[in-house]
Amino acid sequence: MAAGPRPAAGTRRRRARRNTTRRHLDPEVVRRELRVVRADLHCTAARLTGGDADRLEIAATLAADAGLEVWLSPFTCGLTIDALLDVVVDCAERAERAERLRRRGAEVVLLTGSELSLFNVGFMPGDTLAESVGLLATPQRLRELLPGVRERVDDFLRTAVAPARERFGGRVSYASLPFEGVDWTPFDLVSTDAGYRSVEVAEGYRDGIRALVAQGKPVAIIEFGCTTHRGAADLGGRGDSIVEWNEDGTPARLTGDPVRDEDEQATYLRELLDIFAAEGVDTAVVNTFARYDLPHRDDPRTDFDMAGYGVVKVLEDRLDDSYPDMAWEPNAAFAALADRYRG
Repeated sequence: MAAGPRPAAGTRRRRARRNTTRRHLDPEVVRRELRVVRADLHCTAARLTGGDADRLEIAATLAADAGLEVWLSPFTCGLTIDALLDVVVDCAERAERAERLRRRGAEVVLLTGSELSLFNVGFMPGDTLAESVGLLATPQRLRELLPGVRERVDDFLRTAVAPARERFGGRVSYASLPFEGVDWTPFDLVSTDAGYRSVEVAEGYRDGIRALVAQGKPVAIIEFGCTTHRGAADLGGRGDSIVEWNEDGTPARLTGDPVRDEDEQATYLRELLDIFAAEGVDTAVVNTFARYDLPHRDDPRTDFDMAGYGVVKVLEDRLDDSYPDMAWEPNAAFAALADRYRG
């Protein structure tokens, strides 16, 4: 789109949980959903995230068949740097799969990793995700560590991008965190998950987006969104913090007394898309289409969708009226995206 960012939808794996957000992958359901993303939401691309190469290939093929640009985004958790170097071989295999899809005529972008420093071991001090996340809450300590973190991230990415380039002829990037300070020289695009505008960063948010664009390469905000409870806009990427999780990664309960507010989610998406368009962002990926692990329930005490970033709410015991073959129904954000990009 010449006037603003190309709209995209994303799929997102539950961060560092032991289960996937979508335990059962029915290719026919995925095919239908991706067609809805293209035809009804009018998105032009889909970011497909996960750790299962076979699943990613299935979804990528279906996304391409639906006429979407495919952003392949492998996501690893809990691996050491040495283990990640072994994964470079897998990345090369994914690159070959992506190249086969690209040669069929699909537009494909390959990401060489996602948020490596936070969700893997060896880039930051500590052996667990909790220890890494704890450093984010201590800005002074994090600033002291950042030079070493950035050096280790860049060293790894230089190693990972070479085999990808050898086997894949399309555009290559990396799903970065803002503090990683990635050297974008080896990549075709600046890609960042820095799409969440929380109350802490709201004042300088637009300036931050402008600074990304000023680097001179196309910018992709490959993750932004808001959950569906009142006050979620101020939380940004912490909107799911109202959930307490079981050990197996399933939701146990909601904390506090959240109030459902779909309009807040829809307004948040509109406002950020306006900023991205005004500042020259190339691609913006909404997190997310559906959260199958956070179903909607009429009882607000167990309406886990209030902690979900999906633009549809997943139903447990019925099908939708407007999409009678689907076990979800659109929410206000779905309508907001469809209206924005219709025509």
